Amino acid sequence: MLSLNNLRIICTSHGLRHSNRLLMNKACLSKVSSYVTLNNCITLNSNKGTKQRNSLRLLKERELKYTTIVSSQKLFCTTHVKQNCWNCSQPIEETPAFFCLSCNVLQPPDESASFFQIMDCDQTFAISTEKLQKRYLHLQRSLHPDNFSQKKEKEQEFSEHQSALVNKAYRTLLKPLSRGLYMLELQSMHLEEGTDPGADPQLLLELMEMNEALQEARSPEDVHPIGQSTKERLKELTEQIDASMRKGELQTAKELLSQMKYFANIEDKVKEKLSELM
Repeated sequence: MLSLNNLRIICTSHGLRHSNRLLMNKACLSKVSSYVTLNNCITLNSNKGTKQRNSLRLLKERELKYTTIVSSQKLFCTTHVKQNCWNCSQPIEETPAFFCLSCNVLQPPDESASFFQIMDCDQTFAISTEKLQKRYLHLQRSLHPDNFSQKKEKEQEFSEHQSALVNKAYRTLLKPLSRGLYMLELQSMHLEEGTDPGADPQLLLELMEMNEALQEARSPEDVHPIGQSTKERLKELTEQIDASMRKGELQTAKELLSQMKYFANIEDKVKEKLSELM
């Protein structure tokens, strides 16, 4: 359980440097942010005894609602509260739950569930895309809005939201780049937009040469070697990122994902160029 002292540590520069390791997701960050704001209020009103006592009491009441579970790499914030079925009021035990086991009525999306939980995948970089696709097809057959056209308006609305969420989860986890970026996001880590100022100059030169070769290509035979080289680099990066993720070396994984972003862009340009030349 988060204590007042721990929250003060998070507010310090030392705490900020390690906040990515302490906070798993945006939900945790939002809760801690509210605590930090409250703690600042307590400090500013330290000379006002009544307000301070009220604020401390409120803080302790909120702390009772949240717990942290330590994993091998990070702290998870468990803010999930057991829900009851909106139709029959029976408890919903599964997370995420798509249907009530008692009345078989469709439930609203579980906002606390990760894409890995929705797609029933282990939270690892190397996942089975075959299993992912099977799960996707199964969920879409069950949740598609066409299946609920004769159901209650509430179920129709939930089916649209659930189906859209499954689509987003599937697209995100399907490709290595978007999957890796999502895993970083779960750790409150993000890649900067644009060119990385710390990128290897040799890498940037290689990318520039590949872009120039694509622009000058006049036939599919000119493009294929670039496409093959790009695929090989992406395969190497995928293996390196997987190894880094398994070891918990998130900063290394972030740097490798930055490189993967460049080569994924080249891969898209190769496809566009081949389409133009066909």
